[in-house]
This record gives sequence, structure tokens and C-alpha cells, in this order.
Amino acid sequence: MVTKSTKEAPATSATATTKKTVASNATPETDTLTDYATPLTEAQLLKMPESDYMNAAQIAFFRARLQLLEQDLLSNADATTENLRETQFVPDPADRATIEEEHAIELRTRDRERKLLKKVQQCIARLNTGEYGWCEETGEPISLRRLLARPTATLSLEAQERREMRQKMFGD
Repeated sequence: MVTKSTKEAPATSATATTKKTVASNATPETDTLTDYATPLTEAQLLKMPESDYMNAAQIAFFRARLQLLEQDLLSNADATTENLRETQFVPDPADRATIEEEHAIELRTRDRERKLLKKVQQCIARLNTGEYGWCEETGEPISLRRLLARPTATLSLEAQERREMRQKMFGD
């Protein structure tokens, strides 16, 4: 299992509480500090060594990504509600059927987004407890590439494949 270690630099003033983490290759002579006040890019995230897994910068990156996704889902929910409230009276039965079908599609989409919102909120809670990024089944780290592709992943790729194979075999 990969160990997690971060050090906080002492704040220079009451308002400056920027977290800093000592880079894994830092020596007392260079004392290289990486300032994580600026957000990481995906490329920077992927270039980080495995020993830095779920350090402060990575946690901040995924927290921002999950919070942005949560905000998008909530704004989509508001837009859906407004669209459904708009009642359109059309005399033509074909037009009315088209409008009803569009509403049905929008409701199905909203239902999927509601389920995704619940997963996103659970992942934010896992971030707060320090469990985010670790496989629920095996306790191993979930690859950063998988978390970038699916930020709500709770299983490593191998564990997810095993689960899908069991479901396929046993109809679970």
C-alpha cells in the first residue's frame, strides 16, 4: 500500500495558509517545495510519482473536479425544472406528442443525473474522510487515469472487471 505524507509549511500571516508539500526528491540542500495554490493540470497529475498518490495537490484537483461536476448537475436540474414548467398548448396532436416525448427524454436524463449527483456527493464525502482514490474492495489505489476518466470510481479497474464478470456469470 502506498503511504501518504504531507507537511504543512508554517503560515507567514494569518491570511496566508497555503499548503505546501515537500517533493519526494527534495534534499535538505535544495529543500524543494511545490506550491499547490495553483491548480494542477491533468498532465502534471499524471507525471507525479506513485509515492505522491493522493497527496494534497491531487486531493485538491479531484475535489475541484467533483465540485464542478456537482454544480453542473445541480444547474442542469434547475434548467430541467424550468423547461418542464413551461406549458405549451398546441392544438395539433402530433406536436403535442413530440413535446411529451421530449419531456420524457428530459426526465430520464434528469433521473440519470440525479443518480450521478448522489455518487458525486458520496465521493466528496470520501475525499473528506481520506478514502477517495482507494478501492473499496481491495484497498489498493485506483489509477489516476481511471479517476480522471470516471471521478466517481470506487473500484480499481481489476476489481471492477471481476465484479462485471461475476454479474455476467451469475446474473447478479
